[in-house]
Amino acid sequence: MKPVTSLLARSRTTPPPSGVEVRIVDPRTDPEPTGWSRFRKTTAWQPMWDYEQLRLESWLSRNPTVLGVVSKAGSVLGACLAMVCTPWRGSEFGPPRRRGLSPGWAEVYLPWFSGHSAAVFVERVDDAQRRELLRSFERALAAHVGIGLLGVVYRAMPVEVADAAAGPGRAVREIDPTTVLVNRWESVDDWLTSLRPPMRALVAEAAETASTLDVMVGAGRTDLDAAELAGLLNRHRARQDAKAWESGQRARIAGLHLDTRSPIPTAYLDAFVRKPNVVTRTYRDGTGRLVAFSLLLDDKRGVALPYYAALPVADGGRPRLYADVYAQCVRHLVEHQRPELTAGRTLLDLKTGFGFTTRTLTSIAVPRPVMGR
Repeated sequence: MKPVTSLLARSRTTPPPSGVEVRIVDPRTDPEPTGWSRFRKTTAWQPMWDYEQLRLESWLSRNPTVLGVVSKAGSVLGACLAMVCTPWRGSEFGPPRRRGLSPGWAEVYLPWFSGHSAAVFVERVDDAQRRELLRSFERALAAHVGIGLLGVVYRAMPVEVADAAAGPGRAVREIDPTTVLVNRWESVDDWLTSLRPPMRALVAEAAETASTLDVMVGAGRTDLDAAELAGLLNRHRARQDAKAWESGQRARIAGLHLDTRSPIPTAYLDAFVRKPNVVTRTYRDGTGRLVAFSLLLDDKRGVALPYYAALPVADGGRPRLYADVYAQCVRHLVEHQRPELTAGRTLLDLKTGFGFTTRTLTSIAVPRPVMGR
């Protein structure tokens, strides 16, 4: 880990709040930060914040990530995960850090989990403190990357983080919201009854289709071929991106005009599905071929559906199988008494029919001259 407090003390901008330390951590080479385990339990509970998972993500990305950790007296107050991006990344994965004059930018973003915030803070941090901590993180990031850093973009931020990141000289744009289904039912039948007849018919049709397939579901699964999962997921995403380009709505899907994401790696997915709070559902045809799968992140604070992928019907897939996935997610939500289900930023009209509402997300672009101010 590389402390930047001494660098910040010489900056013309305001130093971090008294007693606060800001560190930029490279998950590829640096040890897990002090206090990270406790912060994970209380705040950054989603499995993508697991430090070994972050290490895999950074090594296997064209734009590696760094972790900004803000702490006081050994206790982590907040963290920001940022991709350090260059326009000439090519096909090189996990490239070495290029400090100095090489131009580039940073994105505070979870590229494989759209709709989840890449900036998280403990509950006791209020709005004013959140703003100060974000400015401290920006100064630390600028010192770490070097003079070539053109700025930072906060992507897909919830309202409380977006408000803290906004300010003079910062471009703010509301993007497509994430979808949220608040649990207000006693049973799955109550949820079904709340749907309009066409949507109930769709769920019934999807359940019938699923009954013709071999469906397996479980948490922390070790029986899966991650290469098979990653291949299906990356092909599914490529088709969705191609459709978005054709319809002229590319920016609406990614929230950006420039897509800095990498394909989801096999090793990353292999570690992910083995975690005890990740529930994987697979659908296979009579030959054993994987037709579709979904991942559900499960926690007492809520569940999330970050991944769903399926074969196209033309290649042997099944129509509208996604409706069974949503119904099974709702079943998990209700039966395990979780407060809400989040399901990403696409297919808003369809999800509205299933009872989802939306949660506002905002992106903020911060050019270098105003970083830390």
